[in-house]
Amino acid sequence: MIYEEHHDTGDEDKCAAAGVGWRPELAVAIDRDETLGFVEITGEHFPGARVPEALLRLGERGRIVIPHGISVSLGSAEGFDRAALRQLDELAKVFRSPFVSEHLAFVRAGGMEAGHLLPVPRTRASLNVVVENIREAQRQLSVPLAIENISALFAWKDAEFTEAEFLRAVLERADALLLLDTSNVYANAHNLGLRVADFLDGIPLDRLAYVHVGGGVESADGKYHDSHAHAVTDEALGVLEELCARIDPPGIMLERDDAFPTDAELHAELGRIRAAADRGRCRREGLK
Repeated sequence: MIYEEHHDTGDEDKCAAAGVGWRPELAVAIDRDETLGFVEITGEHFPGARVPEALLRLGERGRIVIPHGISVSLGSAEGFDRAALRQLDELAKVFRSPFVSEHLAFVRAGGMEAGHLLPVPRTRASLNVVVENIREAQRQLSVPLAIENISALFAWKDAEFTEAEFLRAVLERADALLLLDTSNVYANAHNLGLRVADFLDGIPLDRLAYVHVGGGVESADGKYHDSHAHAVTDEALGVLEELCARIDPPGIMLERDDAFPTDAELHAELGRIRAAADRGRCRREGLK
């Protein structure tokens, strides 16, 4: 798992490593920030596992690099994209990554591309499909696989599980790790009425590999969109605090994919994330 050492009072302790989603626009800021323990790269951005020198240097300097997928489509009934999965594995070998990650979602069906991460129907039939896809994906990978919860603007009818029950069943039956996106948890609370505390209490946090935190915005129709192009909201940080009141995450990562911040803004965002995590830890440990 991802950890970094720190010394607050002279005693050695463990705290969540800080990370950032790597983008060329943020490369210089990431390179200069020695407090970052890891970065995440989107596998589809590096065909043939060809990566820039800036990323190779990060790996050589001991930064953990985690390949992350957006197009494998583990929720597709017709099977997942094996070429996209191989690309993640090739990148994991280049960087000696501890694991790779993908979403609990589908992006294609009936030969059509959705162009968006779509929620899997929470039914027993869908559960069986997803579990078998993840098991097969793990057989093809050289490293473990972490599964990310997604945000949604709608929920399929006739659900047989709550979101937490479905996620728990997927992870336990497939024996997979968890990538928990706390901003997606907030989005689903806002858009679909999910109860944050019930969700966090219902998922297997012992499988947690790392955490995403990203910015979003509420649209004119009242829906919250996980944009990755806005500052992280106080509400999403509140979900992170609730998580850290329950467990010390191995790593917490800021996602930013557009409208890139200045170095000062990036550092401020990371500071807000660390502060929320510290508030949760203090609650967990009974500190003031």
